[in-house]
Amino acid sequence: MIEKRDFYINGAWVTPETPRDHPVIDPSTEEQVAVISLAGEADVNKAVAAARAAFPAWMATPPAERIALVEKLLAIYLERSEEMAQAMTLAMGAPIDMSRANQVGAGTFHIKEFIAAAKDFEFIRPLSERAPNDRIVYEPVGVAGLITPWNWPMNQITLKVVAAAVAGCTMVLKPSEESPLDAILFAEFMHEAGFPPGVFNLVNGDGMTAGTALTGHPDVDMVSFTGSTRAGIAISKNAADTLKRVHLELGGKGANILFADADEKAVKRGVIHMMQNTGQSCNAPSRMLVQRDIYDSAVAEAANVANAIAVGNPHEEGRHIGPVVNATQWGKIQDLIQKGIDEGARLVAGGTGLPDGFNRGYYVKPTVFADVTNQMTIAREEIFGPVLSIIPFDTEEEAIGIANDTVYGLTNYVQTQDGARANRVALKVRSGMVEMNGQSRSFGSPFGGMKQSGNGREGGVFGIEDFLEVKAIGGWAND
Repeated sequence: MIEKRDFYINGAWVTPETPRDHPVIDPSTEEQVAVISLAGEADVNKAVAAARAAFPAWMATPPAERIALVEKLLAIYLERSEEMAQAMTLAMGAPIDMSRANQVGAGTFHIKEFIAAAKDFEFIRPLSERAPNDRIVYEPVGVAGLITPWNWPMNQITLKVVAAAVAGCTMVLKPSEESPLDAILFAEFMHEAGFPPGVFNLVNGDGMTAGTALTGHPDVDMVSFTGSTRAGIAISKNAADTLKRVHLELGGKGANILFADADEKAVKRGVIHMMQNTGQSCNAPSRMLVQRDIYDSAVAEAANVANAIAVGNPHEEGRHIGPVVNATQWGKIQDLIQKGIDEGARLVAGGTGLPDGFNRGYYVKPTVFADVTNQMTIAREEIFGPVLSIIPFDTEEEAIGIANDTVYGLTNYVQTQDGARANRVALKVRSGMVEMNGQSRSFGSPFGGMKQSGNGREGGVFGIEDFLEVKAIGGWAND
């Protein structure tokens, strides 16, 4: 059992006002590995009060000094990266090699990204050459309530905490109670880096109690939330009474469009991308749309690739996927796989039940369905597990129509060797991000969606701007 830590408020570890213990479960064994406290309303109030009191001084701190603290944070993060990787593997089941390279690596990437963006950011700038006495001032929104999920913990925590810090906001972080160990460790990093008391505060808790108290709090000026669309809607309603700013990064049902001239690695690349992190990614390419000319061969290849993906103990090194995060998620995924079978999709890999060789742990078989229609449940709902749906299409217009026929709009993918067609399709699909032919978005590119996938943009200069107000000043004295 890991030593219990409570809340980090105003620069110190504090005990809760109303103690409620919550077990942390290793999803690979179903055994309890730690206990955390869940925050009540009084605990949230204390954290918000600390952030509110710290805000004037932090807002007035020169950006260069804020950036210097983030640079110290980066050094500590890198030095203690193995601890962070082990914490994420233990609580949410990411295989240890993936935790080291991708889960920890995502945090490293974003901290560096924000340092570079902040150093070039003009917080006070002229309106234009034609208005020499006008200034546009970017100033921090205020106290930010940050709520992060369990699936990519350091990715989401760094995207919010570091952006808020360089912008000059103070904050209260409520991580998912399913993967809290990494957030507790991150709080240690923030303390060691020397952030002033009250700038960063951490409360563990569930959405119903702590999340509701934080998002509706009158002294919280903005909320940045990553999680399900259902929760995002509830948060928006709760925050409406105080007219606070709400930035949402929500679910997805990405279309991966494979035209007949897609490169020879496109199918394999799409399946592996879908199965990464055991399918627990909001930007996963969960609908593979395949042009009918290559449909049969693509289905056969996708099945072969999925059948070759190893499922294994996340604590062991190697190239395999681990379990999903908890029993609830496992049950939901099993129900949706069965729903796909019942609605007439053709199961070509995987299926219900535990993979061979497992009698415990929340492991899911890498699963592929063919002959899916876009009206089937598995094509409409975000499954959040290693389940791929393959849908045939004939024409470019039909593919675009299927891709856009969803309430979501996070990430779509295009595979074709025809550059003009790739660009044309990328402009017509309705999503915040598009990736083509296996090429990821670059350093500083924003992450975010349209429609029910959310409304914020995270990463680089766009992520910093999410935490800033714009003030226009006329009559600026040019000394």
